[in-house]
Amino acid sequence: MASLKDIRTRIDSVKTTRQVTSAMKMVSAAKLKKAQDDIVKIRPYAEKLNDIIYDIISSLEEGHQLKLTEERDLEKVLIVMITSNRGLCGAFNSNVSKEVNKLLNTDFSDLHQQSKVDVMSIGKQGEKLLKTAGTLCAISNNAVYSDIAFHNVELISDQIILDFLNKKYDKVILVYNEFVNAAVQNVSAKQFLPIELPKIDVNQTSDYIYEPSMSAVLEDIVPKSLKTMFFSSILESIASEHGARMTSMHKATDNASELISDLELSYNKARQGAITNEILEIVGGAEALSQ
Repeated sequence: MASLKDIRTRIDSVKTTRQVTSAMKMVSAAKLKKAQDDIVKIRPYAEKLNDIIYDIISSLEEGHQLKLTEERDLEKVLIVMITSNRGLCGAFNSNVSKEVNKLLNTDFSDLHQQSKVDVMSIGKQGEKLLKTAGTLCAISNNAVYSDIAFHNVELISDQIILDFLNKKYDKVILVYNEFVNAAVQNVSAKQFLPIELPKIDVNQTSDYIYEPSMSAVLEDIVPKSLKTMFFSSILESIASEHGARMTSMHKATDNASELISDLELSYNKARQGAITNEILEIVGGAEALSQ
C-alpha cells in the first residue's frame, strides 16, 4: 500500500494537472467564440456566391465548357488534409487521418499503389499521423496557422488551382472537420476540383443581369468561389479544433477531480489506519508497563 507521503504527492500532482486542463478549456472556449463568429460571417457569403455560379451555369448556352469543371481521366490526385498544429484535442486529428487513409486504400487504391496520389498536409499533427501510418506527405503548409488571413490561405488555393489547370492533378479532395457544435465535428471529404456542377434546369430563369457577359463573369467569379470554399474549410477546421479541445479538456478536468476525490479517500483511510495503529501501540505499551 502506498505511503501517506506518496498519496499526498500524487494528489498535488493531479491538482496541478487539473489547473492546466481547466485553463486550456477556458482558452479554447474563448477562441471557439471568435472562430464561430468567423464561420457565421463567411457561410452566407460562400453560399450566395455558389448560388450565383449555379444560376449562371444553368443559363449558359449548351456546350460551353469551363476549365475548372473539366472532368478528366484520373492520372494524378491531390488530397488536402486539414488538421491542427497542436494536439490535446481528442480524436480531432486522428479522424481526419483515418478518412485520408480510407481514400488512399479504397477510392484511389490503384493510383496510390502507383504513387500517383499526393497528400498535402495543413497542420503538423496530420503530417505526424501520416508518417506514423507510413504515408509520405508530399507538401506541407503548416505555417499558414501562424497568421490565418484570407490572403495567406489564398496563396495555397491559387497554387492548387494552377496545378489543376496545368494538368498536374486531375482531381483535388479536401478532408477536414466540419464544425457542428462544440461537442460534434463531422469529418468531411469534399471534391474541390473539378467543380461539381448541379443538374441544369432548362426552365429556370436568371434573376441577374450580367455585364459584360455570363461567361466573362463566370470566369472571374468561379476562382473566387473556390478560394472562399478553401478558406471556409480552414475556418471550419479551426472552430472544430477549439471545440474538440474544449470538450477534451473539460473531460480531463472532470476526470482529474474524480481522481483527486478517490486519492483523498485513500489518503484518509491510510491516515486513519496509521492513527489506529499508533493508538494500539500506545495501549499495548501501557498494558506492558502496568504488568
